[in-house]
Amino acid sequence: MSNLKKIIIDGIEVEVDGAMTIIQAAEVAGIEIPRFCYHERLSIAGNCRMCLVEVVGGPPKPAASCAMQVRDLRPGPEGQPPVVKTNSPMVKKAREGVMEFLLINHPLDCPICDQGGECDLQDQAMAYGVDFSRYREPKRASENLNLGPLVKTEMTRCISCTRCVRFTTEVAGITQMGQTGRGEDSEITSYLNMTLDSNLQGNIIDLCPVGALTSKPYAFTARPWELTKTESIDVMDALGSNIRVDTKGREVMRIVPRNHDGVNEEWLSDKSRFIWDGLRRQRLDTPYIRENGRLRKASWAEALSAAAAAMKGKKVTGLVGDLVPVEAAYSLKTLVESLGGTVECRVDGAKLPAGNRAAYVGTATIEDIDTAKTILLIGTNPRTEAPVLNARLRKAWSRGATIGLIGEQVDLTYDYKHMGSDRAALVNLVDRVTEKPDTLVIVGQGALLGADGEAVLSQAMAYATGAGAKLLVLHTAAGRVGAMDVGCTTQGGLKAATEGAEVIYNLGADEVDIDAGAFVIYQGSHGDRGAHRADIILPGAAYTEENGLFVNTEGRPQLALRAGFAPGEAKENWAVLRALSAELGSTLAWDSLAELRRSIITVHPHLGRIDQVAANEGAALPRANLGNAPFGLAIKDFYLTNPIARASALMGELQAMAVARASTPMAAE
Repeated sequence: MSNLKKIIIDGIEVEVDGAMTIIQAAEVAGIEIPRFCYHERLSIAGNCRMCLVEVVGGPPKPAASCAMQVRDLRPGPEGQPPVVKTNSPMVKKAREGVMEFLLINHPLDCPICDQGGECDLQDQAMAYGVDFSRYREPKRASENLNLGPLVKTEMTRCISCTRCVRFTTEVAGITQMGQTGRGEDSEITSYLNMTLDSNLQGNIIDLCPVGALTSKPYAFTARPWELTKTESIDVMDALGSNIRVDTKGREVMRIVPRNHDGVNEEWLSDKSRFIWDGLRRQRLDTPYIRENGRLRKASWAEALSAAAAAMKGKKVTGLVGDLVPVEAAYSLKTLVESLGGTVECRVDGAKLPAGNRAAYVGTATIEDIDTAKTILLIGTNPRTEAPVLNARLRKAWSRGATIGLIGEQVDLTYDYKHMGSDRAALVNLVDRVTEKPDTLVIVGQGALLGADGEAVLSQAMAYATGAGAKLLVLHTAAGRVGAMDVGCTTQGGLKAATEGAEVIYNLGADEVDIDAGAFVIYQGSHGDRGAHRADIILPGAAYTEENGLFVNTEGRPQLALRAGFAPGEAKENWAVLRALSAELGSTLAWDSLAELRRSIITVHPHLGRIDQVAANEGAALPRANLGNAPFGLAIKDFYLTNPIARASALMGELQAMAVARASTPMAAE
């Protein structure tokens, strides 16, 4: 029996699923119904009443379109489809009444409110409200909440839509916000005045339809119409969240998420959203050369000729960092290999098998989480490694999926079955595997960091094969998959690559310790660990300052676009390598980014299919024996994982708060 129902909305007949609400059916018909509390990714609250419509032949009062399903509508006298009107006199009067009630206690803050210019209340008051107020009594005021250093509160502006409460409870998985009181005394508050303990709390800024919750770091710095908006890709984790970078002049003012159902839906982790103050501090803006133990400023010509002189005739190794776009990684590989050297991108020591894409990326997409009935996590804490992916796992759990974890026990914001913390638990599970359709195996980098990392991966692949499941390798570095796709790997990994190297060309790898003895050329954006060890520093662009290709953890190539220019003398990373190749006399075969990309796509065609997940090929790894050590975690300090984060004052404050929260004993009363 078909669930499809016909409905006529404002004279337009549409056929929709009977489980749809009227507000969703109206969107199918291309009709906009105003709303404040309704959000398609949250549960239905039905408490703002802005979405009232008239149901012809129904009750003699308007109905809330967000809470009424199409299948509950009564057909016409001769069985005609039910008729709904969204712009009748009854609806117009109802909307004006609701808007008048909402504005009774709303302060006249628009000139000083950060939401001004992108405020749902402003827009809907203009479109559906009246131009006068009958209210003469004093307005109500509420005390502000302290939710932490990220979310600024002005609770007098709150219209009690409860979006923030529903998001923190349902998506972020924390129970720290709620509504207390009744009538005029009702207010949104936090439990015992707690600050929010979530890596996703910044999303309530986007969700708030008024100026009650705004960004604390961005407060009073810019208006939306002053900003240049650039669509880009986030690199703080390997999920590849779609973002929009808003700039004013050369400064990044804020970063907000873009909707992409296949990757991040419309959420963004706090680190990705608030990292932008790290783009201003500790920047490398001119080349440096080390003389007599001290770094001195140099010109580009001097620095490039010194780097070329150091590299000629020597054993050169290239290291590719975690935030490097595909173009720069490919340029470095081509340059270093022309000198007879090797390049390595697995700088954390992860045992990812080169050339076998089904093993180092997996066979699953992120969207497969939504339909999985059973999910097995191995050696990972997705709450810190990919907070937005963890929210998707929570959504699958809330729909009935069973989640198991082999590895360190952590709070994932949802219930899971802990199946052991060491390698023996994994072997035991693989030995007892049975056919389980709709299963997904997620392997974290923590499982692959040991000496037997490849053997762990082989066991995970054996389980996936035996269960008829899909495998997803959860990476922590945004540039890793792309660098492995273009072959930035050395037989034997990092140790083999750096052993005996006379010159190490370090392209933004700040998490690796380089032994004394080698001559180090560092190319990167921030004065971090890599720059401290360097003999020559070549300043490069950060991820918001150059066009780049990034491949996310599921193998989806995405384009990050330049939102601003690099400071001072810093240049785009591929261009620095192109200039250096000319100095070395082995000039790279491209003069523009377009030519470079053409060269990459000729060799690796799947990288040209932007926003498409290719079917990954590769042989199954032979099952190998494991040790019995417990699985560790790839990320210890969530807020300090890369040079941009370590340069950010805000990330330092958040990390200090996280450490204090973890160490404070709770009272037992």
